[in-house]
Amino acid sequence: MAVDLSRRSVIPYGPQHPVLPEPIHLDLVIEDEKVVEAIPSIGFIHRGLEGLAMKKDFNDMQYVIERICGICSFMHGMGYCEALEGIFEVEVPDRAKYLRTIWCEMSRIHSHLLWLGLLADGFGFESLFYQAWRIREKILDMAELTTGGRLIASVNKIGGVLKDIDDDMTKAILKNVGEIEEELKQIEKTFLLDYTVQSRLKGVGVLTKEQIHELGGVGPVARASGVNVDLRKRGYAAYKYLDFEPITSNDGDCYARCDVRLHEVYQSIDIIRQAIAKLPEDRTLATPVKGNPDGECFVRLEQSRGEAVYYAKATGGKFLDRMRIRTPTFANIPSLCEMLKGATLSDVGLLVITIDPCISCTER
Repeated sequence: MAVDLSRRSVIPYGPQHPVLPEPIHLDLVIEDEKVVEAIPSIGFIHRGLEGLAMKKDFNDMQYVIERICGICSFMHGMGYCEALEGIFEVEVPDRAKYLRTIWCEMSRIHSHLLWLGLLADGFGFESLFYQAWRIREKILDMAELTTGGRLIASVNKIGGVLKDIDDDMTKAILKNVGEIEEELKQIEKTFLLDYTVQSRLKGVGVLTKEQIHELGGVGPVARASGVNVDLRKRGYAAYKYLDFEPITSNDGDCYARCDVRLHEVYQSIDIIRQAIAKLPEDRTLATPVKGNPDGECFVRLEQSRGEAVYYAKATGGKFLDRMRIRTPTFANIPSLCEMLKGATLSDVGLLVITIDPCISCTER
């Protein structure tokens, strides 16, 4: 069947957006109000951080890696440290594993609450946006209390962690996550049951389980389409000692992605409670690491947005020979382009938000 090209237009979407403060550019091929094809362009804020690993001492580089992205900061630092720990073949003390797990889940909570707020803002529900971000402040306060930083923690080190959590801090954490849980229940009803919200999210941007497998989607985007994969089940840090199961949905639309992330916040609260209850008494925080790295290691983590991959290679010098990171947003861009096909132009902003894009991570 011949395509009438005269009915098609190309609209540049981005790189600047009213909701998403990061520069992703899409060329949208449209017919009337329907998107026929989306062609992504990335690379507007490439900073060369992987190349910097070949010029900066491997110990100092862990603080640079954290600055790939403020939202994913802690897990970037942890991924880098785990890759170097694999090269050095050192075992991280159990207490440090639990502390890393607690901070990972704090990071996941604040990332998901930030996303829920941006989603609400994307479909014009400003009061819901403020409520999500108001709740998020509580977990940022806990991050500041335990690490000294609200976003950039800088508590990871090769072999363990730099700071401990005392009994008063654990009580404060448990109190605050309890408050977050109760307040989240109030806005959950709006996110999942409000008619206007459902009308914007249900049936929009549907991806099947087969499409996700073919396109390589990861994280909540994949789990919302029925892919039962969560790398925390691999058992890194202290996750192998904790009881939880991946949260999934089979609907594969924007509503399902919202539902999965909402319930992952509850799951993270439960994981924090379990980790605090099982926190080892031995207060050893790090295993000493001597010399320079010599070897290579490949590590996979479950960031709030999905699977992140860290690869490090060294040959005995104080600089790494290679540092490579693959972030979840990069893996989810093909899924985004697929879900945009057939969407109306008014839904494009929501669909971009629905993969929780982190362009800062993607371009490094």
